[in-house]
Amino acid sequence: MSGRGRLALSAYAATLMAACALLPLLEGVGWLVQAALLLAAQSGAGALARRLPLARPLTLLVQTLTGLALLTWFFAQERALFGVLPGPGTFQHFADLLTTGGEDIGKFAVPAPMTDGITLMVVGGVLVIGLLVDAIAVTFRSAAPAGLPLLALYSIAAGLSGGDASWLWFLLAASGYLLLLLAEGRERLSRWGRIFTAPDPRARGPKAFEPGGRAPGAPLRTGRRIGVVALGVALAVPAALPAMDGGLLSGVGTGGGGGGNSGSGTISAVNPLVSLQDSLNQPTNREVLRYITDAGDTEGLYLRIVALDKFDGASWRSSERDVVDVPDRLPQPEGLDPLVDTEEVRTNISAADYYQQNWLPMPYPATRVSVTGRWRFEPDGRTVVGDDGQDTGGTQYNITSLLVNPTARQLAEAPPPPDALRREYTRVPENLPDVVGETARRITRGASNDHQRAVMLQNWFSRDGGFVYDTQVQSGTGVNAITRFLEQKEGFCVHFSFSMAAMARTLGIPARVAIGFTPGTLRGDGSMSVGQRDAHAWPELYFEGVGWTRFEPTPSRGSQPPYTLEDTASDGPSSPPSPTQSASESPVTGPTASDSCAPELRRLNECGPAAPVDTAVSDGSGGSLGSVLLIALGAVAAVVLPLTPLLIRVRTTGRRLRPRGPGTADAGAGTLAAWAEVVDTAWDHGIPPDDSLTPRGTAGRTVLLGRLEGPAAEAVHRVASAVEQVLYSPRPGPGTEPGDIRLIRDGLRASAGRGARLRALLLPRSTVRVVWAASASWSSFLDRWTLRRQAWLSALLRRPSRQRG
Repeated sequence: MSGRGRLALSAYAATLMAACALLPLLEGVGWLVQAALLLAAQSGAGALARRLPLARPLTLLVQTLTGLALLTWFFAQERALFGVLPGPGTFQHFADLLTTGGEDIGKFAVPAPMTDGITLMVVGGVLVIGLLVDAIAVTFRSAAPAGLPLLALYSIAAGLSGGDASWLWFLLAASGYLLLLLAEGRERLSRWGRIFTAPDPRARGPKAFEPGGRAPGAPLRTGRRIGVVALGVALAVPAALPAMDGGLLSGVGTGGGGGGNSGSGTISAVNPLVSLQDSLNQPTNREVLRYITDAGDTEGLYLRIVALDKFDGASWRSSERDVVDVPDRLPQPEGLDPLVDTEEVRTNISAADYYQQNWLPMPYPATRVSVTGRWRFEPDGRTVVGDDGQDTGGTQYNITSLLVNPTARQLAEAPPPPDALRREYTRVPENLPDVVGETARRITRGASNDHQRAVMLQNWFSRDGGFVYDTQVQSGTGVNAITRFLEQKEGFCVHFSFSMAAMARTLGIPARVAIGFTPGTLRGDGSMSVGQRDAHAWPELYFEGVGWTRFEPTPSRGSQPPYTLEDTASDGPSSPPSPTQSASESPVTGPTASDSCAPELRRLNECGPAAPVDTAVSDGSGGSLGSVLLIALGAVAAVVLPLTPLLIRVRTTGRRLRPRGPGTADAGAGTLAAWAEVVDTAWDHGIPPDDSLTPRGTAGRTVLLGRLEGPAAEAVHRVASAVEQVLYSPRPGPGTEPGDIRLIRDGLRASAGRGARLRALLLPRSTVRVVWAASASWSSFLDRWTLRRQAWLSALLRRPSRQRG
């Protein structure tokens, strides 16, 4: 293979290796196979254009048009001329798909399904990056700057993954770039002239140097060592230095919030709201948690993850807190008086394997936590957080918690909170607009206590203020988002809870915001199913004697607590337990997969542990004939491709050793074919051919390096003698013996090690002759085409001008 061809192949491989960083973000690997096929065609077009040869800009234009035609064929075939020639309708269709793809990216959670829009964005992006890498590294012969588009591709993947990109994808991308640099270095060395390498250490004799087509090993080995050391430094240093906890390895060896040793450490102020809006906008309510509880009524059994207690004007977030080992029995909830009615309930929770985050969802306030793994307890927020990379994926745990049932009178008569608590949880930023406090005081005008003020705020947001629940509204937690929400009166739980908490603080009521899930949907088997669209945020207000108390200002979400309802005193007996109103679908009637689970997730058994998979039922969306053929071809290719060198070698041997006629020409051709088989068999076993030696010299070298003895050595010399007679004698002998080739092959196998025998069988070195022959044929074709084109142009120029009549 030529140096430029090797460089083009390296550019192709480097692009695909960098594209692998997108695998964790997308469902399946079909898009990568599609991108690999289209990129191969685009790179092949560039290789052909460079062989013609064309000017560099024209080569780039050929590749661009090829990539555009391929994208048209795959994504807009019905809107193009002949299926590949794009027109105005094609580009409009591309624009529509890209717009839809952008919307899908903002809608779906990771891993996102491969919709048409996302597929076009990903595959088209890989083609663009591949075009840039090939143009810079191969067409313009400058591999180093080609790392910039590769870095851009990897950076996009790492950014979309939230900065938690695996070291494996970095290693793949970096290895691809190093491969590209090494290919360029080897190609440049090959242009220095004829290269001489050191002799084979197994060779004996006075030969000092052996010419060959390979570049010196020392510079290449040095480059490889530098690359390996650089990768080692990039991967090992961040892991070895705890202070370097950001960047690529930020998720390795460190917890999402825990830290410290043996009962000490802190929990970082991390904002868990990044994916809440995405979860609410999922097209299917994919299950994240399932639990069984002995609570008589699950309406108030919210699963709380973390409390956001710090409002700095830019966002709400959790403060940096000390964490300790999880005690056998959690401390008494802060501010809870024994006179307040409580009920102890037990809940068994199972998290889905894909649901991986650092906080443990559990009812509030929990009094006992039974969970395996590296978990720590944060006393102020009463949260349990993972340490040293621990997350909830696939975790099963038991929670004992209290259902706190205060009366409206107990909340109305609550004494003032402690001064330290009141100062911390009523703090508002200096840049909070005056309209927030003015609106809060206007709404609560006439209230005689903090409980009445809190209920008035809740009712204004959920019922009287004219607010509309809309998950498509731009998210935000700062003062500008609150002001915009109060003006436009459109938003979702984040806006309602943060605005009510900020208003409560302006009224002197301690407030914070809790993040978690509503109780979920009752299933036919008695368990509760919590999906992505059950994600929720709600305000918690502090009342001395009761503690942190839940309120629900978001309309059509969750349930308002009994102590906030105006007709609490006149209520009769409590109604029987009923499933919580949530974003989930209606309860199922049997122990089957959740109604809110999509058919494709049900077939993949992603609907939770209790959802049986019915593989005998088809929804009519089975694979098409093309998909079946593609899978079959892939299976055949997976079997045949690794055996291709073996099959080529077997075919070559059979063609050389086929029986020939008794004529002199046929006998001579058979002898030469047998000699070629001997040379290639020796090459397969590690003895490369040397065209400068005579047949007799080659035979001696083969016997010496192959350590042949007895009949095998004699067979080599007999075949060499027959070849010399064919080449130099006027009357050649009868040719070679049929068994000589078998003796030589058996002798070489016997003297070779197990690894050498296996390589000679599965990866014979001599099959490279097929590549050489194909390259020579292609070069000959191009030469003939060039001559014919020149002759045609010359004839066209010599054609006399036609005279006018």
